[in-house]
Amino acid sequence: MLPFAPLRAEDDDQGPRGKYRKTAKTRAKILEAALAVFSEFGFEAGTLRQVAELAGISQAGLLHHYPNKVALLSALLDKRDERAMEDTQDLGRGARHLLAAFDFARSNAETPFEIDLFAVLSAEATRPDHPANDYMRRRYRWVAGMMEESFTVLHDEGHLVGGIEPAEAASQLIALWDGLQIQWLLGVGEVNIADRLESFTNLLLTRPLAELAAPADSLL
Repeated sequence: MLPFAPLRAEDDDQGPRGKYRKTAKTRAKILEAALAVFSEFGFEAGTLRQVAELAGISQAGLLHHYPNKVALLSALLDKRDERAMEDTQDLGRGARHLLAAFDFARSNAETPFEIDLFAVLSAEATRPDHPANDYMRRRYRWVAGMMEESFTVLHDEGHLVGGIEPAEAASQLIALWDGLQIQWLLGVGEVNIADRLESFTNLLLTRPLAELAAPADSLL
């Protein structure tokens, strides 16, 4: 069952600025509705009619902003990645970057439909002809690359346990993250994704991640 009633359009100021605000609000409502529809029914089974009804607009109005379902999915995924990049882009690589990534996982727990959508797409997009196949492949390479860079920094600083390669650590962490999201969605036990990720990472390090990420003066 979809989680909320159709969203109603709000009155906006007239004129160019008012129209811009109205467009931005309408697109935000469409993306919120698309997230709910695709996370429940999947990309292939979910329809633009369902998205439009939930957003409180006509299907023609939806198509004015997003000409097809692929464009809508692309905008939805781009929005998710933009938020992730905003949370981590100023932290470089290493311990602070990994902690910020885990904080992102913690914030995702407050928006379960995003986790739903990602889990559904991860399964659907394994088919080469799926519209999100290329995106998911690129995204995994992008995430794996960032994680490997962070583990490489920790390795070069002497904080990675001997015998563990940065690429191996990154691959294991991503696999754990995906698995924990499935467990969380299924309600298998009490799963705190961020805490589990940090605990696993600590097993790979000579010192706790939080300690390595702390400013030097805080350790004095």
